[in-house]
Amino acid sequence: MSEFRTVGARLSVALLFVVACVLAFVYLIVVPSLRDRLVGSRERQTARVADRISDQWRRTQPPVPQEVAEAFSSATNMCVTILSVSNRSPLQLVDIGDAGCSGQGGDPTEDPVATAAAQTLGSARGVVTRNDRKYAEAAASPNAKTVVLVSSSLQDSLASVALVRRRLLVSALIALAVALLLGYAGARLFARRIRRLERAADRIASGRFDEPIVDSSSDELGQLARSFDRMRQRLAGLEHARREFIANASHELRTPLFSLGGHLELLVDEDMDEATRQEFLARMREQVERLTKLAGELLDLSRLDAGRLRVEREAVDLTRVAELLVEEFDAVAQGMGQRLEHEVDGAATGLGDEQRILQVGRALVENAFRHTPSGTRVRVRTSRNGELVALSVEDDGPGIGPETAVHVFERFYRGDTGGRASGSGLGLAIARELAEAMQGEIDLVSEPGRTVFTLSLPAASGTTSPELE
Repeated sequence: MSEFRTVGARLSVALLFVVACVLAFVYLIVVPSLRDRLVGSRERQTARVADRISDQWRRTQPPVPQEVAEAFSSATNMCVTILSVSNRSPLQLVDIGDAGCSGQGGDPTEDPVATAAAQTLGSARGVVTRNDRKYAEAAASPNAKTVVLVSSSLQDSLASVALVRRRLLVSALIALAVALLLGYAGARLFARRIRRLERAADRIASGRFDEPIVDSSSDELGQLARSFDRMRQRLAGLEHARREFIANASHELRTPLFSLGGHLELLVDEDMDEATRQEFLARMREQVERLTKLAGELLDLSRLDAGRLRVEREAVDLTRVAELLVEEFDAVAQGMGQRLEHEVDGAATGLGDEQRILQVGRALVENAFRHTPSGTRVRVRTSRNGELVALSVEDDGPGIGPETAVHVFERFYRGDTGGRASGSGLGLAIARELAEAMQGEIDLVSEPGRTVFTLSLPAASGTTSPELE
């Protein structure tokens, strides 16, 4: 990228433009204003002198024009000229006395300010140019025959204005140079921070999440950097979960497939007796059921992650669900030497998907059987508490330790609590996400000799809501 097309260069140019505009504004305001004030002040001074001479002219009879001119010129250091009106049509003026006018040049009888005062029989003032020099002039007419003209050079005032103009221009150039240097340096620092974020984004895009994004400032870029770092951590967690998911899923699939392959090789043995063959077929059927269940769980997980799992929202009698669970798992409980009981604590009708609630209940009951020894009791209980209804699965097994309890709802996590630890490690994870999809939750309470998993759902009212996806 061209150096002049970078953010730093553009910010520098923008700063330079702003400073230039401010200085131009100051220049256009200060210099003309100063010039107008100085010229106006000098015009007012000449007007006051002209009025004083005119007043004295009226009081002194008959005045001596040359003496009046010399007296006021000496007192004010201005050019004083007394003009007489010799004719009014056309207007003609005659110089009858002047003092302090050496070097000004020009013909005072044709002076526009004096002519204006003579025509109006009043006063006039303005700026005139003679010999390329400017003069502030004022004229007054004490009577119909006389005009007093006072002139003062503006050379010193205009020189002061020119000095101020030059100094402003020099200061402006210095200010622009300093602004350009400071702006470019600051912009480069700013752009360097942006480039760091760009490189961090490239690292994240390439799948590298190990390097943190650090920017301790509290401005917008600092907040953006912290948002990037939170995104990096989140993506790192997702990437870790993805790899762990693939590794665990591969392991879970490989185990039953390996078992099936081994049994198939043994079945080709013609000398195998029928009892052993039937045993192998039964084991193969178990592995096929395990694969089928795992495939269904993985499919549910993918739908949950994609937000495409269909969940109905209707009134469901949790007491009926508990009865179905007890009927379904009664033979399993007897085969494992455990007792499965059903307890009802009042009517419990909640909003949810009956099939998904059954799926959650199966996961909780299977988990209780899997992690409790023979001779223990498993209870399926339903209850209502205010606006919530609950389906609980309680066992009197050894309990779940705190270090294990924080992980039981993680995908592929299989804790060993001293019982028969097996399964894919997906049942409780799917159960929790299904509960959340039905706007409910699953809680765990565990202590030695007692473990309770509770599915809580909103209590049903007289109406049902549309299905969720």
